[in-house]
Amino acid sequence: MKAILSALALMVAGLLAGLIGLLVLRGAGGLTLAFLFGLPARGGRDGGILPVLISTGWLVGVALLLALPLGVGAALYLQEYARDGLLVRAMRTLMEALAGVPSIIFGLFGFSLFVKHLGWGWSLASGSATLALMLLPTVIRTAEEALAAVPGELREGAAALGATRWEATRRVVLKEAAPGVLTGAMLALGRAIGETAALLLTAGSGMGMPISPLDSGRSLSVHLYILATEGLSEGRAYTTALVLMLAVLAVNLAANLVLERWRRV
Repeated sequence: MKAILSALALMVAGLLAGLIGLLVLRGAGGLTLAFLFGLPARGGRDGGILPVLISTGWLVGVALLLALPLGVGAALYLQEYARDGLLVRAMRTLMEALAGVPSIIFGLFGFSLFVKHLGWGWSLASGSATLALMLLPTVIRTAEEALAAVPGELREGAAALGATRWEATRRVVLKEAAPGVLTGAMLALGRAIGETAALLLTAGSGMGMPISPLDSGRSLSVHLYILATEGLSEGRAYTTALVLMLAVLAVNLAANLVLERWRRV
């Protein structure tokens, strides 16, 4: 059994190494400063991807700013204040179900609500709000687990010193759970960076430099999808895929570093 498990692990590692090697081999040659910081030309066939990088940062950054306080607040209620019962169990079940909903469903919901009903159109605002909804289940679940990992003795000690429940939660529990909450936020950020389907329906695919939240914007994943499916430039598609992979790897490495430091404390 050990040999089988080792072989499976080596197979997965080999597939990952092969994927990374292919992207580096095909895309590293085009990864230049001009590509990263230049303006696009001819529909993305030439020039750089600076507007795409800015749109991606805007989309995932605002989505995380929206999802993080809402998710941590919901986790605080479920873990610190709500009594275990039918309602709380139903809420947790719904969150787990939402975490498994395909992103295209979130995209259709965002298109109906933000693009059409609220009149935001295909814009960064619509895309960010939709991404925030997608990230909420992940943020809530990871934040709740981080809060549950805080020893009960710390809560009791704070109460013995005269702290109210909110003061103990804010100054002791949240402080101890902060690394775990941050790790969950980074993992959610990694998912948001690679999202495509939902953003196609909400943020659009504009290649111009975004000026306002109501401007259309193209994320890295959407840009890669369009380059690959429309045959605009195979080489630039591989370079864009390499940039996207490096961004996701950087986020996940940062999350692992935070988690390791948390465990050593």
